[in-house]
Amino acid sequence: MLSPDELERYARHIVLREVGGPGQAALKRARVLVIGAGGLGAPALLYLAAAGVGTLGVIDDDTVALSNLQRQVIHGTSEIGEPKVESAAAAIRKLNPHVAVEMHPTRLVPANALDLIGRYDIVADGSDNFATRYLVSDACFFAGRPLVTAAVGVFDGTLTTIRAHERGGDGSFKPTYRCLFPEPPPPGSVPACAEAGILGALTGVLGSMMALEVIREIVGFGEGLVGRLVMLDARAMRFETLRYKRDPLNPLNGDALVITDLSGHR
Repeated sequence: MLSPDELERYARHIVLREVGGPGQAALKRARVLVIGAGGLGAPALLYLAAAGVGTLGVIDDDTVALSNLQRQVIHGTSEIGEPKVESAAAAIRKLNPHVAVEMHPTRLVPANALDLIGRYDIVADGSDNFATRYLVSDACFFAGRPLVTAAVGVFDGTLTTIRAHERGGDGSFKPTYRCLFPEPPPPGSVPACAEAGILGALTGVLGSMMALEVIREIVGFGEGLVGRLVMLDARAMRFETLRYKRDPLNPLNGDALVITDLSGHR
């Protein structure tokens, strides 16, 4: 049930035919894990909290630095030096006291990935390294959880949804992250944002889109991004969508299984 305060807070959602009271109630019941309280996670957390997601889990082992504040809008100058999960939790509670926040001040690793991911209904990955992205994707498959994953470059960004644990109409599994990106790039071939730079507003766009896709997945309106990769070129302000299918040779849910657990991750 929604309280009178919640009915007023979410009134603009409730009048939407595609959301309504049932959709808002679904958001209140939902448990979402956001990986990373950085450039992508910061706006995603704020919009998910504002939307009324009942429980938000935040996993990040870093502390707030001055150089973060150009893009990580959930943190403020007074929080420099604090754990990001604590700063993010304080901002969420200030924005919406109806949202429960679960802080995980740790790094996602093979030893804790299945346990952490298994506690939530859906995962939003805003991590900034390929090792974590592949780990999250594989763990979501084994835990049977949908994954919304975004990434940004210097002037570009991508977004897709993975439901690799589910089967399509033909009985075969839906595509995995590994169907889209079979191998991570060679170490050192993609510079970190500290070296290459990043537009703060670009992470805001992709993080907000990530939140929108999580909300859409929970409420169930429209067409999701399973099998579709949205690509943004910020230089030209151009969006394109690439469709992709399950690769039967992929090692996760392909015809010849190679990955059967998370032991191959470091």
